[in-house]
Amino acid sequence: MNDADRQLPAFSEYKQAKKIRYLGVTTSQDGHYEEMLRVMRAHKLDFIQVDYSIGNRSAEEKILPLAQERGIAVLANVPLGGRRGSLVSNLGDKPLPPWASEIGATSWAQLLLKYVVSHPAVTCAIPGTTKLKHAEDNQAAGRGRLPDAAMRKKMEQFWESVSA
Repeated sequence: MNDADRQLPAFSEYKQAKKIRYLGVTTSQDGHYEEMLRVMRAHKLDFIQVDYSIGNRSAEEKILPLAQERGIAVLANVPLGGRRGSLVSNLGDKPLPPWASEIGATSWAQLLLKYVVSHPAVTCAIPGTTKLKHAEDNQAAGRGRLPDAAMRKKMEQFWESVSA
């Protein structure tokens, strides 16, 4: 987000010259969202990247709707936690809620990822991992049904009850 107004025009020229394919901005700090909104309005962007998870939904209010409105792809960073702590670890040994099977989720990571990628503005999630078993589990979140609006609300209410 630093010096975007000076840098983005140069990168736009690179895009027109086919030196790069996509143009975007990223941040991993909610405190940058006002600046990101301004940049999203001032420049033609192909993508943005923001932190987004069931535990950090601050991008939902303004960032994600503006991305949808302007046709900007959204990469959701740290959908399983990140600097704020692992959401999966925070859940500990709690069993999955029975309704998780309605969307084919068999693990917390799958349930949390399905929540993120089911948001209409989100193009993809970047969970990151260093373990093959976690990568395989994460990929399984892409199979089966995604949560609809009612299920997303149920997931949010559940999260609020277990994270309080």
